[in-house]
Amino acid sequence: MNSRISEASSEADTARFGALLARVLPPGSTVALCGTLGAGKTRLVQAVAEALGVPEGEVASPTFVLIKEYGARPPIYHFDAYRVRDDDEFLELGPDEYFESDGIVFVEWADRVQNCLPRQYLRIEIEVTGHNSRRFKLTAVGAQYESVLSQLALYSADESAE
Repeated sequence: MNSRISEASSEADTARFGALLARVLPPGSTVALCGTLGAGKTRLVQAVAEALGVPEGEVASPTFVLIKEYGARPPIYHFDAYRVRDDDEFLELGPDEYFESDGIVFVEWADRVQNCLPRQYLRIEIEVTGHNSRRFKLTAVGAQYESVLSQLALYSADESAE
């Protein structure tokens, strides 16, 4: 499994990182988000969604409804497994339909439903490194996400050169 680290020292950096993800995630992607409470999982989904045309402020944590759908291009499906008791309860939400769709699926607290994730996905571990700073560790689980990491590296290098 290939990994890469991305640092964000501010909310604006997180927004730029989310916009970069929006550029490189192909339709049909699954992104497993892991991190402590308040690490910024929902904030990252907001940044990707805004870059894909979802109005600012529309994306909120789906903690109490478990899944939210957003009409972006491609559509965004946002799961939150924080309140899910076990794999069976998560599977009752019908995640396979979403995983097999052309949308981008985000699963917050993905470590709680690890056994329910598709064979291939992008894992993003978010670590709080300061008040507004975060470290994102991206791991390609499966060959299809190796290219996502490669594209991220290329775009990041292009932005650094500007």
